[in-house]
Amino acid sequence: MPSGDIISVLGGGSFGTAIANITATNGYPTYLWMRNKAHADVCQRDRENADYLPGHKFSDNLTVTSDLDEAVRASTIVFISVPSGAFREVARRIAPLVSSGCMVISTAKGIEAEGFTLMSQILEQELPGIPIGVVSGPNFAKEIVQKQLTGTVIASEDKRILDKVPAILSSDTFRVYTNEDLRGVELGGALKNMYAIMAGMAAAIGVGHNSTAMLLTRSLAEMGRFATRLGANPMTFLGLSGVGDLILTCTSSLSRNYRLGYAVGKGQSVESALAEIGQAVEGVNTVQLVKKKSEDMSVYMPLVCGLYAVLFEEKSIADVMRQLMMGEQNKDVEYSSR
Repeated sequence: MPSGDIISVLGGGSFGTAIANITATNGYPTYLWMRNKAHADVCQRDRENADYLPGHKFSDNLTVTSDLDEAVRASTIVFISVPSGAFREVARRIAPLVSSGCMVISTAKGIEAEGFTLMSQILEQELPGIPIGVVSGPNFAKEIVQKQLTGTVIASEDKRILDKVPAILSSDTFRVYTNEDLRGVELGGALKNMYAIMAGMAAAIGVGHNSTAMLLTRSLAEMGRFATRLGANPMTFLGLSGVGDLILTCTSSLSRNYRLGYAVGKGQSVESALAEIGQAVEGVNTVQLVKKKSEDMSVYMPLVCGLYAVLFEEKSIADVMRQLMMGEQNKDVEYSSR
């Protein structure tokens, strides 16, 4: 049976809408906050978010609002599901509204440029003393609302969040696993976006299955190598938020990052592809940030450097692929029990 919790989800995109409807369907009074009042009013009236998830009706327990105070002040759990570029602003705006017992969970998969700051670190800075967590995993919102079997991860260093959030989100078709490695889970969600762009490019130029397998495996190694230097547990990348999310976004056209890579692989400019997609493509910004950060830390990331060369230095995909194949030899498995 539902507890006395009240949920708010900030961000009316596809994933925020899906999460809000899950908690509402599970019996929790839920607010879905949207910045645009006209859009919020239409969604509340029509009981669906036709712009992102058309045809999927809202639970009666879901209220859509553009009033941030209404959405947050009474809530005991707040999910922030906005693009990384707007994340700090939203966190800052809710700071005077959240109660001391409130839990705040990020679902954003990106990195803030200033200081190479993760979303959880923004929450730590803007909401000191508030329990925080991160939800990440191979989760396309369209399949979640279609009730396709889906697994996700809630990560936190606070046991209260790990105990409570799975019960809030879980259903017959949505399973929630826990992990204490907050940084690792969050980095998995952010880093895989870069490799999804590469996978889209590879598909566009018609690479074979051998090439795709190598790309996915070396991407995972690169993610783990980089994240470990930032304090993550490399074993986290063997789970849903690591290899699971990587496989999903690197093999499906439902991924905006994959679609951008495919368009670039077919000869479109980055700017044209972004305009055509019309939504945030987090991987483009992440490539720039991770390349610089990896160079600052002297972390070997040839795939990231190659992707950067294609996206921002106008190098041809064929030339970059040749350079990658002739690059420094490396171990197959960098982390083992021996």
